[in-house]
Amino acid sequence: MLKARDFRKQAWNSLNGLWGTMALVTLVFVAIMSLSGGIPFGFYIIGGPLTLGATQIYMSIIRKNRKPEIGQLFDGFNNFGSSLILMLLNQLLIFLWTLLLIIPGIIKSYSYSMSYYVLADNPAMSPNDARKKSMELMKGNKWRLFCLDFSFIGWELLTIITFGIASFWVTPYKEAAYAAFYQNLLVEQGLVTPEAPADEAYEDTAASEI
Repeated sequence: MLKARDFRKQAWNSLNGLWGTMALVTLVFVAIMSLSGGIPFGFYIIGGPLTLGATQIYMSIIRKNRKPEIGQLFDGFNNFGSSLILMLLNQLLIFLWTLLLIIPGIIKSYSYSMSYYVLADNPAMSPNDARKKSMELMKGNKWRLFCLDFSFIGWELLTIITFGIASFWVTPYKEAAYAAFYQNLLVEQGLVTPEAPADEAYEDTAASEI
């Protein structure tokens, strides 16, 4: 069973030659989300599709089936309705669980953490089914994802002491590690074959469906 260091290593290796591109992707994402604050419900209207687009980028990096481009960030708008509803649904349910106690809210956030990956692989799937599939994938794996999060604590401190500048490289590193985590869940649960993609070149292969 792979551990946090394995996902970090895979993410680091996959980002080789892409750090500049992904720092720019992060900058664009943050800038647009910041501007969306001036729009009523902008966080959800824009945040849902952008999150889906960013998820597709990081899955491409791990799978090496498409060379990442900044424009890919906006691909999530091709599935605008589902990406929006999924964000609203996840945020609402996490909020309601948090009203009970903080811990249940945190647990549910980990349960739903793979929702956008599932939706990216299955664009025709309903947002609620994507959420449920995430819960199924994360059953027994929430602690592993927590450990992956915790393993980035040193990088988070670096972000703080650089007044956020390091985040443009730390964020891609973390997100690629999360994508590697998701891909490994699919392999462990027998939903995709474990064959690795090409070492260097990006092959034109379709994303695995689940």
